[in-house]
Order: sequence, then C-alpha cells, then structure tokens
Amino acid sequence: MPLTKNQIKTLRGLCHSLKPVIMIGQKGLTSEVLDELEIAINHHELVKIKIASDDREARKEIIKNICEQSQSESVQVIGKTVSIYRKNEKNPVISLP
Repeated sequence: MPLTKNQIKTLRGLCHSLKPVIMIGQKGLTSEVLDELEIAINHHELVKIKIASDDREARKEIIKNICEQSQSESVQVIGKTVSIYRKNEKNPVISLP
C-alpha cells in the first residue's frame, strides 16, 4: 500500500496535533510493544511513536522493524518521533485523497 506524495502530505498535516501513543524504551521493540501498537493502529490508523534510543542508526532500524512487523508506512520522522499509518479496512477513520 505505497502512499502517494499527496496522501503523505495530508497525513503529515494530521500528525502535528497528535501526541505520542507508543513509547519504545531501552528494551527496544518487544512483543508487548507490538501488541499495543497493533491495538493503537487499528483504532487510530495514524499513530505517533516516541523512541528513546540516542543512536540514530538504531532508531532507523527500529522504525524499519516497526513498519515491517505492523505492515504500515512511515509518514514522518522528526528526531526521536516517528508517525506511521496503516489503513483500517473494516472501519476507516481517515479518508485520504
């Protein structure tokens, strides 16, 4: 489900008002975090995640793993915060252009 540039632009605009719903700490991407992420992304579709790692390469790897395991798209990365999107097929919350 690759997003178009126009869809990413729309989602980035929606990201600004969001607060981080998921916090990834020193233990990294655990199964519990993935379970919570699954619940949040099914409910909201667009989720902001805060990653506590100071290492830039480690954050990139975590973001890549999050997107692969949750089958979502990275919309925006600012510092230690990433916003991801996955469409809820049953109950869509966000209508994209």
